[in-house]
Amino acid sequence: MLPDSLCTLLDKLECEHALSRDEWERLISDHTPDLAEDMKSRACALRDERYGKRVFKRGLIEFTNSCKNDCLYGGIRRSNKCVNRYRLSGEEILQCCEQGYDLGFRTFVLQGGEDPYYDDARMVSIVSSIREAYPGCAITLSIGERSEESYRALRAAGADRYLLRHETADPHHYDLLHPNEMSLTSRKKCLMVLRSLGYQVGSGFMVGSPGQTARCLAEDMVFLQELQPHMIGIGPFVPHKDTPFARESQGTLELTLFMLSALRLAFPDALIPATTALGTIASDGREQGILAGANVVMPNLSPVAHRKDYSLYDNKICTGEEAAECRWCLDMRMDRIGYRIVEDRGDSLVK
Repeated sequence: MLPDSLCTLLDKLECEHALSRDEWERLISDHTPDLAEDMKSRACALRDERYGKRVFKRGLIEFTNSCKNDCLYGGIRRSNKCVNRYRLSGEEILQCCEQGYDLGFRTFVLQGGEDPYYDDARMVSIVSSIREAYPGCAITLSIGERSEESYRALRAAGADRYLLRHETADPHHYDLLHPNEMSLTSRKKCLMVLRSLGYQVGSGFMVGSPGQTARCLAEDMVFLQELQPHMIGIGPFVPHKDTPFARESQGTLELTLFMLSALRLAFPDALIPATTALGTIASDGREQGILAGANVVMPNLSPVAHRKDYSLYDNKICTGEEAAECRWCLDMRMDRIGYRIVEDRGDSLVK
């Protein structure tokens, strides 16, 4: 039996799709298994009302693991000398797209570290080539903080969407996770600029990262309410052996699923992935993510030879499988829980 105060908060969230900072903190800090089950049920009903039983797939192309940043949690951080660095050429990226298109993918996600080698000229050329070859497909970029001029040029070249997780909206927590030269203010500014330029914008955060509190998560939810992103990606913190956080505990499946359901109730029209990190900490993690309110999966289209080199965290799944194997495996997994992966761009309903 849920306390009346939590029932009231949950009813308000379902009805108004927003809570105050203090209300979010209360809901998160006092959550129980019963509350999580109730939220999951409501989140799934809301997701099915807006999107039906469809799950959208994105073809992930990890095209560089070089990164100028030194985030304390990131396996490809600048100071990690154990990484076998690589970069894909424009031709190799197009080959990944070709393979993905033949497998039914209609969204390509180009993800990489913040690598200065891929300047505006190179990235505009790559994006333009993909747009010319696949005019009906969505192009998503996830390449970090850049100037407004850069974002504008990439948008003009044909990029539709941009993923830039803020990771934490609490300034003190942000400083704990990142080196001095990085700032939460800069990250937030980039997200607002991207929104103003007409991108479909994605943000998100880690769950269970070192130093995170219920108040930190409340700050995340309030910031997302301000941003109103089209896509929201969250996943459990998973430590990497070659980072300063190697000995920290990973985020829990239980809290990550709870926050997924909370996000669905707060953002009914958003695209929310069941992330690879969920599948890393639990064999059925992605299925549980869908059953908590998510509606996107992101199989890997990157060349198998480089998959293990793009290691943001330890024990990442699907690093040795061909793209077709990943695709059919996920099809079966979704079918078993009553959902269907569709051949569709899968645009967000958020305006």
